[in-house]
Amino acid sequence: MLSIGESAGRFERREFLRIGGLGLGGLSLAQLLGAQALAGGENPLLKGRSVVFLFMHGGPSQIETFDPKMEAPTEIRSATGEVSTALPGITFGGTLPKLAKLADQFSIVRSFQTGDGQHNIKPIVCKDSFDANIGTLYSRIVGTNRLDNGMPTNVALFPKAVDPSTMPRISNFGKFESVGNFGSVYAPFIPGAGGEAQENLRLNLPLARLDDRRSLLQGLDVVKASLDAEPQLAGIDRVREQAFSTILGGVADAFDLSKEDAATIARYDTAPLMRPEDISRHWNNYERYVDNGKALGKLMLLARRLCEAGCGFVTVTTNFVWDMHSDVNNAGVEEGMRYMGLPFDHAVSAFLEDVADRGLSDRILLVCCGEMGRTPRINARGGRDHWGNLSPLLLAGGGIQPGQVVGQSTRDAAEPLTSPIRIPNLIATIMSTLFDVGALRLAQGVPPEIARAAGDWEPIPGLV
Repeated sequence: MLSIGESAGRFERREFLRIGGLGLGGLSLAQLLGAQALAGGENPLLKGRSVVFLFMHGGPSQIETFDPKMEAPTEIRSATGEVSTALPGITFGGTLPKLAKLADQFSIVRSFQTGDGQHNIKPIVCKDSFDANIGTLYSRIVGTNRLDNGMPTNVALFPKAVDPSTMPRISNFGKFESVGNFGSVYAPFIPGAGGEAQENLRLNLPLARLDDRRSLLQGLDVVKASLDAEPQLAGIDRVREQAFSTILGGVADAFDLSKEDAATIARYDTAPLMRPEDISRHWNNYERYVDNGKALGKLMLLARRLCEAGCGFVTVTTNFVWDMHSDVNNAGVEEGMRYMGLPFDHAVSAFLEDVADRGLSDRILLVCCGEMGRTPRINARGGRDHWGNLSPLLLAGGGIQPGQVVGQSTRDAAEPLTSPIRIPNLIATIMSTLFDVGALRLAQGVPPEIARAAGDWEPIPGLV
C-alpha cells in the first residue's frame, strides 16, 4: 500500500520519480499531465494494449509442454505423457490439461528458436541491438509513468511482489532491469524487492514536507498570477492538483491484492497444487519450487490488475526453476513438470479465463517462453539439458489469431522442421501489438533503432 513516511528522512528522488512523483525525465509530472491535456489525451502511437510476459526462467522443455512427440522412442517422447486439446489432432504434455481445454483461445509456436543454450533473459531483452528490456523500449516511447494516474508503464514481478517470505530474485543470469543506452529511469519498476530496489511503493517523504512543497508552489503561483493569463493559471492549478492526487492516491491499490475479490484470488491460487511437503527436499532448488507454487497464480493476478490500471508491459517470473537436469540442483523432467507444469497450467488458464470474462482479451497480450528449451533426449538421470535450437512459445490475446499452431519441429524435436521463428520475430510481434508501427517509424523523438526494429523485423506469420 502507498504510504507517506511520518518521520523525517532522506528523500530518495529516484524512487519518488518512479512512482510518478514531482519530476520525471526532466519534466515535472504536472507538466507532463498538462502536456497530455494539450495533446488531447492518448498517445497516437499506441493501440491501447498491454503485454504480460511470463518468463519461464531456466528453460522449459518443448516436448513436455506443447509438442509431446509420443510416437518417438522412450528417451525422446514426453515423460509426462500427453493430453488431447481443443484443437483436433493437437496434444500437449500431460501436466497441462487445463490449457489443453483452452487451446483454441491461444496460439503456440513449434518452431521457436532462441539461438543458444545459455541461462540469461534473452527473449525479453533486445540483446543484439539494444541490450535493453522490451519493457524499457515501451517506456522509452510512452514515458515511465502514465500521465493520468502515475502508474509505472514497465513493471517486473518476482515472488516477493506477492509474498515477502519468498527467496530473493536471481540476478546472476541476466539483469531484468537492463536498459542499454536508454537510461536507468526506464528500468522496470520492481515492487516488493526489499533491499534490492526501492521500497515497495513507499514515499520516504514526511507529509508535512509535501504540504510545504504544495504551499511553496501555491505561493509562487500568486506571483506568477500577475504575469500569466488567468485561464492558463487555472489550468496549471488543475494539473498540479492532479499531480499531487497521483502521489497520494490510487496507484498503490493496483498493487494491493487485498482489494481483489476473494473468489478471484482463490481462482488464481496455485499454492494448494504444490504444498511444500509434496516437494522432494534433496534438490538445492527446493525453496524455489516452493516459491513457484506459492506465488505464480497471485503474480498473474497482480499482472492483470496492473494492466487494468494502465501498465503497458509487465514481466512475471518465478526465479529460474524450469531448469530440469536432474542433478544436485534440479529435478528431472517428470518430477520437475509436477512442480512447474501444474502451477503454470492453473495460473495461465485462470488468467486467460479471467481476462476473457472481463472483456480484456483483446487488450492484453500474454507471452510465455523461456531463454531456451531442453535437449531432445532425456539424460541418464531422467533430466533434459540445455538446448537452444527449439523452445516452447505461447501467445494469447492482444489481437493475435487464436487457435493457431505455427510451424513444425523435426521428429525428435531437435530443431524446427519449418522456417524457424526467432527472437526478433517475437519482439516484432510484441511491438506491432503495442504500437501503430507505421506511425512509430515516422514519429519524432523515437530512437531510430527502436523504430527500425519495429518496422524492419517481421512479426510471427499467421498471428498478426
